[in-house]
Amino acid sequence: MGRTPVPNPEPASDDPTAAALYSIRDRFPFKRNNNYSTDAAVSRSSKAASSHKTSRSHHHHRRKLSFAPFIGKSWFYLCIFMVIFTFAFASMVLQSSIMSVFRQGVGGERMRWRWSVKEGLELGSSLEFVPGWRLQLNASRLNWLISQPRIGVRPPRISLILGNMKKDPSTLMLYSVMKNLKGLGYLLKIYALGDGRARTVWQEIGGHVSMLTPERYGYIDWSIFDGIILDSLEAKDAISSLMQEPFCSVPLIWIVQEDTLANRLPMYEKMGWDHLISNWKNAFSRADVVVFQEFSFPMLYSMLDTGNFFVIPGSPLDVWAAESYSKTHSRSQLRKENGFDDDDLLVLVVGSSFFYDELAWDYAVAMRDLEPLLLKYAGSNDVGFTSKFLFLCGNSSKDYDDALQDVATRLRLNQGSLKHYGINSDVNGLILMADIVLYGSSQDEQGFPPLLTRAMALGIPVIAPDFPVIRNYVVDGVHGIIFPKNDAEALTNAFSLLISEGKLSRFAHSVASSGRLHAKNMFAAECIIGYAKLLEYVFDFPSDVLLPARPSELKNLTWEWRLFRSELDQIYGNPEHSEGYLWMNSSNVYKLEEDMKDYVRLKNITQDNSEDLEEDIPTLLDWDILTEIESSEEVEMLEREEIDERMEKDIGEWDDIYRNARKSEKLRFETNERDEGELERTGQPVCIYEIYDGAGGWPFLHHGSLYRGLSLSTRAQRLSSDDVDAVGRLPILNDTYYRDILCEIGGMFSVANKIDEIHKAPWIGFQSWRASGRKVSLSKNAEEVLEKAIHENPKGDVIYFWSCLDMDGGIVGNNVLLTFWSTCDIMNAGRCRTAFEDAFRRMYGLPPNIEALPPMPEGGGRWSALHSWVMPTPSFLEFIMFSRMFVDSLHSLHVNSSKTSGCFLGFSGPQNKHCYCRLLEVLVNVWAYHSARKMVYIDPHTGSLKEQHPVEHRRGSMWSKYFNATLLKSMDEDLAEAADDDDHPYRPWLWPLTGEVYWQGVYEREREQRYRLKMDKKRKTKEKLLDRLKHGYRQKTLGG
Repeated sequence: MGRTPVPNPEPASDDPTAAALYSIRDRFPFKRNNNYSTDAAVSRSSKAASSHKTSRSHHHHRRKLSFAPFIGKSWFYLCIFMVIFTFAFASMVLQSSIMSVFRQGVGGERMRWRWSVKEGLELGSSLEFVPGWRLQLNASRLNWLISQPRIGVRPPRISLILGNMKKDPSTLMLYSVMKNLKGLGYLLKIYALGDGRARTVWQEIGGHVSMLTPERYGYIDWSIFDGIILDSLEAKDAISSLMQEPFCSVPLIWIVQEDTLANRLPMYEKMGWDHLISNWKNAFSRADVVVFQEFSFPMLYSMLDTGNFFVIPGSPLDVWAAESYSKTHSRSQLRKENGFDDDDLLVLVVGSSFFYDELAWDYAVAMRDLEPLLLKYAGSNDVGFTSKFLFLCGNSSKDYDDALQDVATRLRLNQGSLKHYGINSDVNGLILMADIVLYGSSQDEQGFPPLLTRAMALGIPVIAPDFPVIRNYVVDGVHGIIFPKNDAEALTNAFSLLISEGKLSRFAHSVASSGRLHAKNMFAAECIIGYAKLLEYVFDFPSDVLLPARPSELKNLTWEWRLFRSELDQIYGNPEHSEGYLWMNSSNVYKLEEDMKDYVRLKNITQDNSEDLEEDIPTLLDWDILTEIESSEEVEMLEREEIDERMEKDIGEWDDIYRNARKSEKLRFETNERDEGELERTGQPVCIYEIYDGAGGWPFLHHGSLYRGLSLSTRAQRLSSDDVDAVGRLPILNDTYYRDILCEIGGMFSVANKIDEIHKAPWIGFQSWRASGRKVSLSKNAEEVLEKAIHENPKGDVIYFWSCLDMDGGIVGNNVLLTFWSTCDIMNAGRCRTAFEDAFRRMYGLPPNIEALPPMPEGGGRWSALHSWVMPTPSFLEFIMFSRMFVDSLHSLHVNSSKTSGCFLGFSGPQNKHCYCRLLEVLVNVWAYHSARKMVYIDPHTGSLKEQHPVEHRRGSMWSKYFNATLLKSMDEDLAEAADDDDHPYRPWLWPLTGEVYWQGVYEREREQRYRLKMDKKRKTKEKLLDRLKHGYRQKTLGG
């Protein structure tokens, strides 16, 4: 079928001219689909032949194949094909030459990473960053929290750690975001590692800015914050304190805006600095989310990716750079320096940021669309003005210039109409002196091209294909011109709209002006809303926190240029001042490199010494000789000891005996040396145990005779002290689940378990490490007042406390005082009263019709918090007896509940993890109030004493019958008997695991066991005497 029947179509499809004769669109070998197959060519040829048959349907008679059809129009098509084929071949040669140049190191240090990224990238495909774990920002946990009953009384707290306080684009972005977050209801506390000109700016939204030094890293209680934000690589040092318990679970967002480290990572890998790479990777892994502002950065930092990378696009950096440059440079002067006239129409062609360093890859496909435009404006002199197209790519080497000029010659363009500039040249200057900026890339990117942003900020009209990312930010005909990709005619029409009589049209000036205003805050809304949604997903919102407003309620979604306008105005008088803003300060990166050099140097020295020691490695004969020597020495020692036993020895003076005893005691604790406070503690009436659960709490602990550490984790115990190991004394704390839900009261259970082994003082106290972190621990003056009060009344049944429950909801200036139970409800997701009542009812076996919530006064007065109190040791044991039964009752409710997967006393992750802790923190108040203990508050700063809730005022409201010591003792014995008989109400039963199991039956069994041992000893002694009377006494020989 067709003009002439062809018996065998296969040879026609193999002919290189076949496809070119029918489709002009196939003249370039650079296709979006690289798998160009013969079958596809055949199908296109068949389709073209069918259409040709329709146009010439009057030729139905058969005739022989001849060369007559090639005469005339066919020869014209053949010539076109030869030109196209030659140009395509030249493009491939050009691409090969550029690649070879690039492989040899052309392009600069920053561009080297892109080659490894593009090794498997085919032409027509695109790069896309996909987070290792997807943040479902459209369905945040906040939606679920809003639907839950809660009583919020304080705003969510954010700690912002600044690497520096310079006035630069990164500060502008972060300040704008933080100001809007404050408008949503967040409370900011700002720390900075370095001072700067932006200090007053930050004080406007965060109050006093605290300076962080390496000595202060460990003295900040990060657990009071609901989340932490780091703003740069400079803040990396602060992460060391956040990687230790109990701070390693605080949500952390790390914003990385610099590429300095990314450019150094290949060098680290090449030099074998795995230790330094691991150091940075560990720091990155601590962050819950590492946020970048460009989609290329996750690929730059891929070596450190642990699945927590995320991108929130948007930064005023390019607008800042454009405005800074325009204040110090003149367009006409730049044209004069580059050899252009003011009347020349300059069109700057830019490409994808992933192909800045190459020409053929990105522009070969674009040449197909640009060819009509080049031929119209640069291929003839009929337009009446001079047009020049500037291609920005690669570097400034001669190879690129020659390759581009070769293309211009083959297309027969005017001399000098095409010119190449490298990406390492003055890019801002090229954009500023251009009349039109054309985005000529064929790559669909995730992020908006930064060079287009700079062009719009400089007031240059832009033309770009209709990629989705372009349409998301630019309105066609308003902020720029958008044309359908791969449509050469549409591109030519777009140019005609901007050019009028050799100059920019009025429409072009309107588009440029609108684009300049739009570029100023083009990314602000997306960036600010992106961070607001990210915080909703990452941060925890405990039950006492007021939920932030939704991001949709934000109004002023712009960058805060007004506060930085003066900084931009100063650039006009100091051009060199502007360059500093475009490069981030990453001295921390180079500081770690210097440390790594010292590490490598020390490692090399160690390796050299190890080589010298290889000659002294003992042989097998040396080990045999050493074994013989040790055996002979052991035999001599045994003989010497036996001789000494049979000789009379003088006991010596009492001073010598005491000195030897003290020496042996010192050697006994050689592996765990005691501090001076432990020696001074002997004879003291009181000892306060400071409870901590990680190395992060060490700096908050006290030293001296009054305090002793109590570690809830064996691994986190201080090495150079005599801290009590709670896990060793109470094995249940070795289970992470029970240690987390019990918290500090688990440490109290461990001290009460066989208390005589570690505590012999008449008074005992406890204090959480958090008391020091929140500045409510006892001062020196308060300690002296406490010791004096105990000396004056050593047998009084009183409880002294100094850390108070926040009855104002933790909000300074709040005049609405809360009651005890309402405060407890706020701390426990509104379920404190219900949980306490149910646990109390189960503990005492009360029927449903009897009130089971102990009444607490609703008036003023203070209550203990943070487990910071002192009481007589017998009272403490009574409190522990009550607490063990209450905790067991509370736990049984949770275990038997239908919803055992979560915690019924909290919403957030930390609240679920430490389920019972907040309720048990206030349990001592209920016990002390209803057991008629005198409650005295000590001001931790001044040491003043004031009695709270006097006993005489409690008459008629105390439930003393439930807190009677005799009743509690009988209940304890009943539980001990059930445990001894293996009669467990549920499994695993918590009560036997929290302390001693003791009742009368245990006492009788132990007494019987002691009697049996005594009688067995008497029997053996009697048998020994009878044996001596029968056989006599025979002395053993020496050495026998």
